[in-house]
This record gives sequence, structure tokens and C-alpha cells, in this order.
Amino acid sequence: MADILSLDIQYIKGVGPMRARVLQKELGIATLGDLLYTFPYKYIDRSRIHHVVELTEDLPYVQLRGQILDFEQAGVGTKKHIKAFFSDGTGVIELVWFKGLKFVENTYKVNQPYIVFGKPQRYGRRFSMAHPEIEKADEADAHPTPLQPFYTMTDGMRRASFSSKTLQKIIRNAFEILGDQLNETLPAYLLERHQLKGLQESLFNVHFPTDSMALPEARRRLKFEELFYLQLDILSQSTQRKSDSKGFVFGQVGCAFNDFFYHHLPFPLTDAQKRVIKEVRKDMRSGKQMNRLLQGDVGSGKTVVALMCCLLAIDNGFQACLMAPTEILAEQHFATLRRMLEGMDLNVALLTGSVKGKTRKNILQQLKEGEIQLLVGTHALIEPTVVFQNLGFVVIDEQHRFGVKQRAKLWEKNLQPPHILVMTATPIPRTLAMTVYGDLDVSVIDQLPPGRKPIRTIHYDERDIGKLYEGMRVELRTGRQVYVVYPLIEESERSDLLALETGYARLCEVFPDFSVGKVHGKMKPQEKDEAMQRFINKETQILVSTTVIEVGVNVPNASVMVIEEADRFGLAQLHQLRGRVGRGADQSFCLLVTHKNNLSETTRRRLGVMCETTDGFVIAEEDMKLRGPGDIEGTAQSGLPFKLRIANLVGDTILMSEAREAASKVLKQDMARNLPQNAVIWHQLGQLKNGVIDYSAIS
Repeated sequence: MADILSLDIQYIKGVGPMRARVLQKELGIATLGDLLYTFPYKYIDRSRIHHVVELTEDLPYVQLRGQILDFEQAGVGTKKHIKAFFSDGTGVIELVWFKGLKFVENTYKVNQPYIVFGKPQRYGRRFSMAHPEIEKADEADAHPTPLQPFYTMTDGMRRASFSSKTLQKIIRNAFEILGDQLNETLPAYLLERHQLKGLQESLFNVHFPTDSMALPEARRRLKFEELFYLQLDILSQSTQRKSDSKGFVFGQVGCAFNDFFYHHLPFPLTDAQKRVIKEVRKDMRSGKQMNRLLQGDVGSGKTVVALMCCLLAIDNGFQACLMAPTEILAEQHFATLRRMLEGMDLNVALLTGSVKGKTRKNILQQLKEGEIQLLVGTHALIEPTVVFQNLGFVVIDEQHRFGVKQRAKLWEKNLQPPHILVMTATPIPRTLAMTVYGDLDVSVIDQLPPGRKPIRTIHYDERDIGKLYEGMRVELRTGRQVYVVYPLIEESERSDLLALETGYARLCEVFPDFSVGKVHGKMKPQEKDEAMQRFINKETQILVSTTVIEVGVNVPNASVMVIEEADRFGLAQLHQLRGRVGRGADQSFCLLVTHKNNLSETTRRRLGVMCETTDGFVIAEEDMKLRGPGDIEGTAQSGLPFKLRIANLVGDTILMSEAREAASKVLKQDMARNLPQNAVIWHQLGQLKNGVIDYSAIS
């Protein structure tokens, strides 16, 4: 079976060396196996034959049965094209080709019965079809396709006279070579338990669906298989890591933790925070190395949870560190932790690229001798010169901003890896988190601390700018501060920066009594930091900015976030920006400003979701529905052990849960991988992991 699937594509009828080169270059199809796993991206119902006389402009794709009456060439040079006059006896329609003219001249004949398929468009009194699909009527009758699949076509393939129909014919020829040689890749008991069709039947029906029932059954079977092996691999890796990796045992809750909890805690912990601390404590006592993801919305209290976990490490004779992606965020974490720990006998230090000379030397010396118990910093923490006496606990904030190699260097700072707590304020639905962060256990803080008022979000269009400015003025007069954020997209960077500068000048004019600052990524780092610091110190009341302030900046006095051209931001980014306000007990506002009259339905839905809810997990779900997981930071398919060719992490969450449960059962019952009924499972997983099966991700 493996031999037949690895058959070179050129030996399949209808391919040959030239077409084989095109298929490999454009779609990565090199073997018969690649071809079978190149799935259609859509299907169109072709169960009905239309008549020319009944064509209307609002019809989508239609098929007609008739004959070509005559050909006509028109135009010269690049404008040269061929027209064919096609009739089914009820009327005449023009078929037009602008490319592949020699192929048309050599292939299609007058007075022969054809089935043509395409989108009719009216030109004058006659309908026309550009580049229709044409098939001999007797061949179409021999292989009826009530649901026609459509495959990805690149420009290079079109230049080589490929069409969806061409690829489908080649795939049919591949099935003829295959015969009944395709082995099953799931055991019979799983097929029966989950009511799945066989592999060969499913593959055939995905490419040649006989009816509307066969197609969803075939797709479900193939999706289940992909998700099952994906989850099996992730769960296997996680189980292996947990059994192999010894962890430091933090057995006691000591003075530092208790002193902080009873005397220094700034506000009572929410039930969600208590639950997460219990989950972390359980991991730390297990003797296994902890790798845990802490998800929590902006302002949910992740930092205080991380600090209390650091105190558990300190109580057990270990050092702890917190790594942040930027100097500003590291400095803010340092200031927050020092404020919380004020009056406690603990040595907390800050190490970033800006800390130099004697100060840096002293910190490194104290760290090596164990005098510093908690170190906060940027990627400077992973430098070889940074040596801990006994690092036992690491907190990584906004982990997607660090590469895997960077994080791994922290694990090497002790003889055995320290416990790892990864924090993110980008909520990811649990179904996706268990796949994207498959090797991490997931904890969620899904409550805001008491006293926090939900941020009010309002959508303004250009006509409401006067109201917007009046609302800003009210907040500014009470001593509050305002962010005004502009988009900065690489493709339109120049015009975006111009819009920011224009907006800055207008705000200086509208608010002459208040100080306006600006910050964007094109400024020198020092200028940017100084502008941010002036805002933090309340020296400026309005900060005009690009999204450089998206992550981590904490200015409790800022109560208004104005997002200009909000239609150009994704949901997750809008939510992150909104999280920059609402840090204090006062009512805060997020004002979404758009300047277009004709917003798309998707954009209106996005802005509507923002106005309806402040729940980050609801927003993450909606974001995935609207944009797909690949657009959500840190969740691209490249992070998966193998690519998905037909399953979708967003649309197939229910099936993914079913597949995960099935994979979990197999793993529990067959840890040694020696049960005869599972031989096919372990063989197939090995093939996938070794890259033997390297089908291209086309769909």
C-alpha cells in the first residue's frame, strides 16, 4: 500500500512529466498519495441542466447541454480572443476565451454535443460565459457529478491549461490505479464506536460525492482521523513529558506566602484566582515539572497570582523570575511587585538591557549568591552571564512574544528545569488552547476583581465627532487621561503615519488646555520611552499612539480609549487595546470611531460584539468564527505537529473534543503501545511523525 501511495505523479494517466512538474511546483503534489489528499475547497450543485431561454442575470453557475454552432476570432495582440456560439435549441449564448486559445482551437469542434458550465453574464441582448468548463456529453453521462468539487487553482496551473475538472479527471485515474489496495488507517472498533465510514469510501466520496448525504459523512470521517491523530500526538507528548520530567518539590507554605496573604494582599482574591493557585500548588508538590498556561483577561489579576506562586518558591528555598517582552512592561511589573511587597523582607531586582555598569554587576553578583529572591526582566534574563543560585520558578508574560529557544534557555538555568507558568491576556477558547498549547496544562481566571466596573464601549461614526470630543473633555476635566490609537499597517505605513500626525495636530487644536503627546514605532526607543513615561507621570493628558501601547502598559488614571478607524482592527486587537483602560475603580470608556459610510457586514458584527460584551473568551470565540485560528496570535497551524488538510480548528470544535476523548482512551488503555487492536494506530502515528506521509495542505 505504501508503495502505491508513493507512486510518482507523472505515471498517472493524464499527467506526464510536464504536468507533473507543474503540480509539484504549484501545489506540492509529487505522489499518488499527495493527489488523493488534495481536497476540494468547495462544491457546486450540478444536478440540473438549464436552458438558454431561462437564463437571468442573477443566476450563479449553470450548466447547459447543446452544440457549438460556429467560432469567431476577434481582437489583436493581447486583446485577441475567441468566441463560440453555443445553442441548446432554445437560444444562443456566447462562450468567450481570452487565454489558452490554441487549446480551444484544437479541442472543441462544431456540431458535437457538449455540456458547458459557467457563470452567465448579459452583454447587450445576449448572454455570455467567460472561460466555461466544457465536457463531451457522453463522458459527462458516464461519470455524472451532481456535486462538482472545486480545487485550488494557481495562475501557474491556469497557464498550463489546468482546471478543476482536469484535476478531478486525474484523481479519478488515480483511483483506478489504486483499486482496492488502500489500507485502513483506523481500527474497526473506532469506526464502529464513532459511526465512521471506511477510508477508501470516504476519500472517493470527498472527490466524487454521489449525493448530499455521502459528502458530509466522508468529510466527517477524514476530519475525525486528522483530529484524532493530532490529539493523540499532543496527549502522548504531554504524558511523556510528565512522566519523564522531574520537578522540584515545593512542599511547604511558609512565612513569605502567609505574610503576603494575610497582611499585604491589596484586595481579596476572586474564586477564580484561588482556584488557579490551588492548581499550581498541586503541580508544585507532585514531583513533576510544571508547565502551565494561565489565561486571564486584561485586569483579571494574573500578576498577583504569579507573585503568590513566586512566594511559594521562595518559601521552599528557591529563586523566582518573571520575564516580560518589553522594558516598559518589565519596569511596570517591577514597580507593581515592589509596591505589593512593601514592608516585607524580600529582595526584588530588575534586569533589562538598560541596566548597565556597576548596578548590573551588583545584581548579577547578588543573584549568583542567592541574595536576590525575585528577579524581573526582559530577554536579558536568558543571557549566559545571568547565573541563579537556585532558580525554581519562572513566569513568562505574553509568551507568544518569545521564541521557543529563548524560553528553553531559562529552563537551563538550573540542574533540572524550574517550574514554568506562562501568562497570556489574549484569551483563547479552551478547545483551541488544548491543541495550540497541547503540552501545557491550562488554567483560566474568568472573573474580574470586585469593584471593577465593566468598560462601556460605544461606536461613533464621523458625524458624531463633536459628541466624542465633548465626552473626552468631561473626563479630562475630572483629571483623567485619554489614549487615542491609530492603525499602522505596513502596506500603508506612510499614509497611516500622516493620519496620526494630522490627528495629533487636530487634538492639539481642539484641546489647547491639555498637553498632548504622541508615540509610534518609527520613533527612536528613547523618544518612545520618554513619551510613555510623561503619560505615566500625568505630564501629558492625551496620548496619540499606534498599537505600540497594546500590551502591558498600566496607567490606572487613563479612563478613555479612543480607537480611530476601528474597522481596520481585528476583534482580538480591539479587545487588547480596550484593556489599557479600566484599571481603576472609576468608570472607563472605549470609543470606536469609523469614517466609512458603507461598513461590511463582518465589520459591523465585529464592532457590535465589542459594544455588547467585555468577556475576552466570548470575543475570542467570535474572533475565530470571523477570522479563523491562523489569524489569532500564537495559534497558526505552524505550531501543530502536522498540518490539517481538511479539519478546521474553529469549525470542528465538537468533533475535536470527540477525537480528543477517543485519543485519551486509547492512550490510557495502551500506554505500552502493544495491544494488537491498536497496531494500525501506532503505525499510522509513526508514519505521520516521521514525515513519511507528506500530503500537501491544499484546501
